[in-house]
Amino acid sequence: MEQSTARSRASWPVPLVIALLVISLLFVVFRDTDRAPQQEPATPVAEKVDLRKLPLSSTKTTIKAAPKDPRPTKIPKGTVVHPRKMLPLYDEPDGTPFAKIGPKQFGDTWLTVITRNRDWVQVMLPSKPNGSTGWLRSRYLEEAHSRFLVQVHLDSHSLELFEDNELVGTWTVAIGAPETPTPTGRTFVLGQITDEKQPFSPVILPLGSHSDTLDSYGGGPGTVALHGWTDPSVFGKSVSHGCVRVPDDALALLRTVPTGTPVMVDEA
Repeated sequence: MEQSTARSRASWPVPLVIALLVISLLFVVFRDTDRAPQQEPATPVAEKVDLRKLPLSSTKTTIKAAPKDPRPTKIPKGTVVHPRKMLPLYDEPDGTPFAKIGPKQFGDTWLTVITRNRDWVQVMLPSKPNGSTGWLRSRYLEEAHSRFLVQVHLDSHSLELFEDNELVGTWTVAIGAPETPTPTGRTFVLGQITDEKQPFSPVILPLGSHSDTLDSYGGGPGTVALHGWTDPSVFGKSVSHGCVRVPDDALALLRTVPTGTPVMVDEA
């Protein structure tokens, strides 16, 4: 039977063989066409957002829609992130964009991470009101770790600097006056301004927090900062507009602290 079938196929006319081959190819093509097309990977939400319509989160702006810090007394772990480009900020993972933040503030922008959720991080923001936060997609961020922590205790007028959880030093400092108090809660080192001609401090470390009673001072938007002071008699007193004035030896160490380092301010 197999030999008979082979002889029969061998005797088929060449045009018939070609026609059968063409029909077979058409069947394969039409069968594949009927299959559902493969979907392209979804475009990340961040790339679909019109950044022009979002307000910029900076030390000069107020973003009322920003989520409040849910745990203002919890010490962050030291993870800091840098946005490589202008990015939207969300009210929650896969949520609604409410603002944007860029790669520059006082130099490179580094933000303290307070929460992780899958491929999202919640960060503290430099804009008003104090305690503002937002969510960023991790894929667009550069990540690092700060070994340092700054703690300011208002009632005792003291500042502590930690490195790798070890106490580096404690200093008596000046804080905000009763009518212009230093705001409490957790914030971060937003940048470093170095100006040797500055009359009261050669180095100023702006924080991500602002005066709750002044809209502006010193020509700026009321940004709270760590800085030195020429008159040591102020240390131990509540006399500033909200900034924390520190001795020279404290300032020398604080200027080595990287941007994004968490700062905790409490009533202790």
